[in-house]
Amino acid sequence: MLVRRRSPRIRRSAVAVAAAVAVLALGACDSGDDEGAGAKSPADRATGVVVAPGKPGEPARTLSAEEARKAVPDNTPNAADFTYARLMITHHGQALVMTGLVQDRAESDAVKRLAARIAAAQKPEIGAMEGWLENNGGTRQKPDQEHHGHGAMPGMATEAQLAQLRAAKGPAFDELFLKLMVVHHQGAVTMATDALSDGRNIQIGEMAKDVIAQQSVEINRMRSM
Repeated sequence: MLVRRRSPRIRRSAVAVAAAVAVLALGACDSGDDEGAGAKSPADRATGVVVAPGKPGEPARTLSAEEARKAVPDNTPNAADFTYARLMITHHGQALVMTGLVQDRAESDAVKRLAARIAAAQKPEIGAMEGWLENNGGTRQKPDQEHHGHGAMPGMATEAQLAQLRAAKGPAFDELFLKLMVVHHQGAVTMATDALSDGRNIQIGEMAKDVIAQQSVEINRMRSM
């Protein structure tokens, strides 16, 4: 089973976000009434410190409120975020082409059910990425400015392989479909892993993590069929 290790950048972001939450909590305490159970002592108000959780296996850190604010990660999308969204829309699109062939050509009910699940998951993911691009101004940049062709995307089936799949029927179709889809999913996992490593936007990062989790499970399922 594919096991994904969280990158140092992601762990640092988690610590920074936790610190930011602590800053907000500190500010909320400052704005409240000094009387009552939630009031801070004059010494606490004077120090103005925030305890930020440490990385796994490391102790917590004590930061000033200003240090904690500066530790909040920059969520502004970068080139890697835009590239991932655009290319994954195309990548998912080919998966929908492949699953669209299954109903009339496959023999195995298990393959038909798998294809239905893949299509049901990837259609809304395409919509989410298109919406993200629209909301972040990504639709104004042409994809060819990124110098990526379809052949550069890992896991994409060639036109010859798609023609072979369209011509197949029964068990031969089932075998070829599973073979091509395993490779296709592996490519998507690679792209998502790169997005987590190189991207900056939290929403894209969450989309990428969903792709890794879901498609890793499906890869194992297909290999056992």
